[in-house]
Amino acid sequence: MSAQFGGRTGLQGKLSQWLRAGRRPKETAGDGGREALLLAASDAGLPLAPAAHPAGYRCSCDRVGCPTPARHPVSFAWQTQSTTDHAQIERWARHQPQANFITATGMMHDVLDVPLDAGRDALERLLAAGVEVGPVAESDDGRMLFFTLTRGTPEDEDEWWPCELDCHPETMDEHPGLRWHCRGSYVLVPPARLPGEEQGVRWVRGPEHALPDPLSLLEVLTEVCGRYAGEDTGRAGEAAWPLRH
Repeated sequence: MSAQFGGRTGLQGKLSQWLRAGRRPKETAGDGGREALLLAASDAGLPLAPAAHPAGYRCSCDRVGCPTPARHPVSFAWQTQSTTDHAQIERWARHQPQANFITATGMMHDVLDVPLDAGRDALERLLAAGVEVGPVAESDDGRMLFFTLTRGTPEDEDEWWPCELDCHPETMDEHPGLRWHCRGSYVLVPPARLPGEEQGVRWVRGPEHALPDPLSLLEVLTEVCGRYAGEDTGRAGEAAWPLRH
């Protein structure tokens, strides 16, 4: 599914300029780049809904000790609220200028979510092999997101893969390897801000790239994540060895 920009003159060129420049969400928010990137994501088939945003090092929500600050939807109805409609997204973006946005997975697209170092390694291998990777984002909390077509559609509900087979967004620490966001899950969509100085989520490969079949990426991502997990286990064992003797 390739991104169609609906005749918005010069938009794709501007997106390419912003992405090549590596501009952070904080910088694009002030010059109209935020809204253009959100609309480009919706054109690529990513349904969006408003999310919380940072309030200093805390979350903008009123939950004491929010476990996922600035990373969650603001409405419990986010699954039905999520939309690709330009007019609605523009209203949200203009009336909530500080808000992040999430994209609901499992309806139009899925996301393969991996540790950042493993994701960078896998991305290099996939591109070198000529695989059509599609949109990719990276987050300053140490994750890389590979956006893909979904494995099911509302018209074929029995084929939807429930997210419970993997994990929910708030259980990242319990699942350090590959996570498959599908039905019932969501991820932050760039540009997004995270608590802390200059922390955010940005596109590495923008939404103008066609969404690939997740199975075309899965083997390499699984292999690389397994290797990195093994290396981490090995380092942890080496560190613990002197303590046992």
